[in-house]
Amino acid sequence: MALTKQKKGEILANLEKLAKAAKTVVFVNFKGLPVGDQQALRRGLKKEAVSYTVAKKSLVRRALESLKPHGNRPELSGELALAYGEDLVAPARGIFNFHKKFPENIQILGGIFDGRYMSKTEMENIARIPDMQTLRGMFVNIINSPIQRFAIALNQIAKARS
Repeated sequence: MALTKQKKGEILANLEKLAKAAKTVVFVNFKGLPVGDQQALRRGLKKEAVSYTVAKKSLVRRALESLKPHGNRPELSGELALAYGEDLVAPARGIFNFHKKFPENIQILGGIFDGRYMSKTEMENIARIPDMQTLRGMFVNIINSPIQRFAIALNQIAKARS
């Protein structure tokens, strides 16, 4: 069923608004993804405060033209969805994690990261950045390592003198 001009205008206005508000937008090809898996994807993304919407490519292109991000827009092929949010990494990470489960059905096509177009490879690299809790744990481990080694060395010296 064809969309009316008024409905297209509303969708275009919503797409422009979400693209301006989001810090990261991931372009997703979801070809052949069953409805149940799409709902699981939406629920998983919602837990990370990431929104997911399906839109016509022509309307997305028009919305992106008004946004004018830096760089070259990636090729938007297949059935297109947008994952977006306030967190810089969460949209890419959420889609990438789901891509691991269904590699033939979900593909990252590229995205917009902090006002700049990113390629598929760049968005996948961004998706591999660990979450904040993991990064904090890694940082604490780095800080703790010299102290721990010093304690082990002191313990060995104490054992040698006993």
